[in-house]
Amino acid sequence: MNKQILAAGCSLLSLAVSNVYADHLVAIAGPMTGQYASAGDQIRKGAEMAITDINAKGGVVGEKLKLEIGDDACDPKQAVAVANQMVNKKIIFMHGHWCSSSTIPASEVYVEANIPVVTVSTNPKVTDRGLKNIFAIAGRDDQQGQVAGAYLAEKFKGKKIAVVDDKSAYGKGLADEVAKAMEAKGVKPALRESITAGEKDYSGLVSKLKSAGVEVISYGGYHTEVALILRQAQQAGLKLTVMGGDTMSNTELATAAGPEANNVLFTFGPDARKNPSAAAVVKKFHDAKIEPEGYVLYAYAAFQLFDQAATRAKSTKYADIEKTLRSGSFDTVIGKLSFDAKGNSSAPAFVVYQWKDGKYDYVKK
Repeated sequence: MNKQILAAGCSLLSLAVSNVYADHLVAIAGPMTGQYASAGDQIRKGAEMAITDINAKGGVVGEKLKLEIGDDACDPKQAVAVANQMVNKKIIFMHGHWCSSSTIPASEVYVEANIPVVTVSTNPKVTDRGLKNIFAIAGRDDQQGQVAGAYLAEKFKGKKIAVVDDKSAYGKGLADEVAKAMEAKGVKPALRESITAGEKDYSGLVSKLKSAGVEVISYGGYHTEVALILRQAQQAGLKLTVMGGDTMSNTELATAAGPEANNVLFTFGPDARKNPSAAAVVKKFHDAKIEPEGYVLYAYAAFQLFDQAATRAKSTKYADIEKTLRSGSFDTVIGKLSFDAKGNSSAPAFVVYQWKDGKYDYVKK
């Protein structure tokens, strides 16, 4: 009798263990804490909705997805630690990281472990290193910089324009590309400055801008610093227009900068919320009281990519996913996606937006 009970117990235990490991572990990583945590929150919301929808239709290749969340706080060393943790957990797909300075070192860990990575990081080094596991869905800073630089040179002709960055891989890379594009149009930056992200007092920069007669700055960096610079410029009697990059697509900027946010322009991909094919998903977010701004729909699209690639390959093995992603075309909420040999999106596009009264939309021509 005891042997029968023991055998039955072992069978139930085996079944329970197999059920624990039956789910496919997938992951996101980014700044879930720290000054850029609002971006991490966008990514989390998009990923959770995508996984809920994928699991509702039966999962991927017959198994449900389970989400792991890694917090790198946009710190390169922490990003590598997170990557190693994810490898140890045996994830089979990563959407991350967010900051280019985190994605670049973390991706070296993932490629060694044969884990496919879909990222929104835009520094060209993300894909230029030739890693076979990387797929970038948000374009590159050399493309983004051309759009921003050309716009500044055309629309602010005759005004003094400063180019400022936060010394990060993303920020400096984007600022350099904007300056290069401006100069190609015959406009030389009046000032080229760098700041340290995370500080609270940028009055020194504001004084330099004011003394030089600068009216417009192109900023390579993140939204938190832009809000401070704008407020401190306004207090000093300096009216500034700011041209930023894709990281300005965050309502936190409008909240922190107040009315000064109306002076912010930025480059980003076409607004996926306007895609007719994304309407049902956008409604689902709205019904859940979530505004799918910024990177929310990019995260949703990343898991659509994984789902479609695995379904076509009838496999979640790395070699099959990598081959399918590299050779296929995929319909997602951010549009049709395919990739070149480096893993860059084959049809990147950047447009110019402007904040107005707490919302952003395409700039009026």
